[in-house]
Formats: sequence, structure tokens, C-alpha cells
Amino acid sequence: MQQPVIDTPNPPLLALPQTGPGSGLTTLQYDPRHERSSRPWTTEGDPVTTDRSHPDDTPAILRSYLDGVETAIDELLCPEDPDLGVMLRYHMGRVDEAGRPSSLSQGKRLRPALCMFACEAVGGAPEQALPAAAAIELVHNFSLIHDDIQDGDLQRHHRPTVWAVYGKPQAVQAGNAMRMLADSGLRRLMEAHNESSVAAACSRALSEAYLEMIEGQYLDIDFEGRTDVDTASYLRMIGLKTGALIRCSMYMGALAGGGDADTVAAMARCGSHIGLVFQIRDDYLGIWGREDETGKPAGNDLRSKKNSLPVVYGLEHGGGVEREHIQSVYAKEHVDDSDVASLIELLESLGAPAYMQSLAERQAALVEDALSGVRTSEGCREELRELVHFLLTRDR
Repeated sequence: MQQPVIDTPNPPLLALPQTGPGSGLTTLQYDPRHERSSRPWTTEGDPVTTDRSHPDDTPAILRSYLDGVETAIDELLCPEDPDLGVMLRYHMGRVDEAGRPSSLSQGKRLRPALCMFACEAVGGAPEQALPAAAAIELVHNFSLIHDDIQDGDLQRHHRPTVWAVYGKPQAVQAGNAMRMLADSGLRRLMEAHNESSVAAACSRALSEAYLEMIEGQYLDIDFEGRTDVDTASYLRMIGLKTGALIRCSMYMGALAGGGDADTVAAMARCGSHIGLVFQIRDDYLGIWGREDETGKPAGNDLRSKKNSLPVVYGLEHGGGVEREHIQSVYAKEHVDDSDVASLIELLESLGAPAYMQSLAERQAALVEDALSGVRTSEGCREELRELVHFLLTRDR
């Protein structure tokens, strides 16, 4: 069966602040002597030894900046109300339900890692992008708290979600607070650069990406229960819901690192493709992922009757019998294990897993193409290849 060609357009970008003589800003030039360190950075920019453990297959990009990012996030998670602070720190894995210290992993920190990577890849010091990196991670986690409420998900990262512990009204406010604290992070960006133009451009970019993410979330909800959603519409939706923040991460990082307009735009395009690779694999794991890896039951997206990419593909490419079966299962009030098993068998018979892998691989190839004209070290390119391979094959 012929697969549609997905052409991801270049994202709209804000006008960049002027650099050069008389602007007050310095354009950092690529220096081939500049080599990345694979060690984590503190907020002062010094490599440090860390006792954090990582799975052996964790890419260097996700390891390199973790300590600095976590420290910056901790500094922002300080609302005046102590109970609200507990909810925020619980979601971020800092404490348990009762507020006792905990050290559970709460995600890959992909967005802040890409923000700091882009900064360093264009010749900047990674700590220049740290406030922006922390801010975008808080915006992302604001969306996760609200997403869990909207989807009714009871678990995230192997433990109860915020709303499942504290209730929906409190979780809504916790998400709102997380979003507002992100603004505090961006204010620190101005202090880090001693210039308002970079911080202002990053603030505008994050606000635009945030609105795109909300639009994508709205479309995701609107698609629920519908049988007329095609793959092109679905890919546009995930480009907004997931891709916007990842694109913005690399945009802000390159901007904070002093990249010129063409370089910043290329980094943003790179982030758009990474976002699609990430979400396509996420949709795969939502059906075929293992609970001990993902923290969610196998087939969870089918039990929740989500119109994820495999289901959209099945409805678009299946015959009348296959479409009728998907529709009949999704019309049920409760989807049981036998329903999940039958849908998985149907989707596999239509070639949905192979289609998704092929689509993700095409987007992965576009990641490197986006940076073909960017001057950066081979070490940076190799670390990006490693990350993309990880996103293509990850189990969690």
C-alpha cells in the first residue's frame, strides 16, 4: 500500500534580534576548536561529577546537561503556598505523596537538553540557555498535568498522576502554577544575557509555541470518537501538540548561543522533525509498549479509545470490515482485554507498526538534513544522530 508523503513545512519564526556592531549583542562564530563536553554542567558552567544513574543506552545529549537543568528547576519550584509546592515537586519526582523527599525519575528532559545542546552547537556556552531550558521544561510539565486530567490517566512514570492523588481542581491549579513559574525562568534569561532583546525574543517564541501546543491539545480532544481523521490531519496535530515546544527548545537555545538568523531557523526546523519522530514513537508505545518500561498498561491508548496514529492509519487504510470493527470497539462504554487484543491483531495485519517505523525514519532523515548548512562540530552531529536513533527505537 502506498504511503502518503509527509512534507513538514518550515515553521514560522519570529524576527530575530539584530546582532553585530551597535546592537549591543555579539554574534558568536563557530570555532572548530570548540568541543563539547559529555559531562553535566552546573549553573555556573563547570563540569561536575554526578551520582545520577542512567540506563546504558541513554544518549549523551540527555545526560550532559541534566544536573544543571534539575538545579535550575528546583530554584523555580518555590511557590508561596507549601501545599501547592508539594504538588509541583511531587509531579517532578522530588517528593512522594506526603511531601517526603524522593528521587524518582520523571522523564527524559528532552526539551531542556535540546535547548542547551542547540546553544552549545552554535558556539555558545550551555549555561547561557539554562534559564530558557528550565522554563520550557516547566511549560511541558504544565501540559502533562492537564493532559493527564483530560485523558483520565491514573499513572505516569510508574506512580499515580497529580490529579489521581490530590484531585482534579487542585491539579488544574498546580498545572497553572507550573506555567506561571516558567515565566520566572525566562526573566532570569535577561539577567544571564544582560540584554533584553534575546530574552524578549525567547519569551515571544515560547508564548507562540505554548499557544500552538494548546491548539494541538484541542485538536487531539476534538479528534476523539471521530472516524474521519486522516493521517495528514493527525500529523499536523502532533506537530502542534508535541512538535511546537521541541522546535521552540532548539530555537531558543540557538538564539541564546548567539546563532545568526539562518542557523536559528535551521535549528528550529531540526526540532520540528525531532518532535514528529518522538511522537510517532510515543504513539507506537501507547499500544505496543511494555508496562514495565513505559509506566502505563500495554494497549493503554486502545483502552482509553484514543485516536492515536495507529488507529487513524487503521481507519484510513482498512477495508469496510476492519473499519467497522474499530468503530464498534470504540463505541463501547468499556474496552476490555479481548477488545484490545483484537484491535492489536487487526492493526498488525494492516501493517501499522511497519508504517509508523517507516514514517519515523523519514522524519529522522530530515533532522540531519535540516542542519546540512549549519557549521558545527562533527561531535555535535554525532550526538544528534545518537539521540535520533534512541528516539526511533526507545522502549520508554
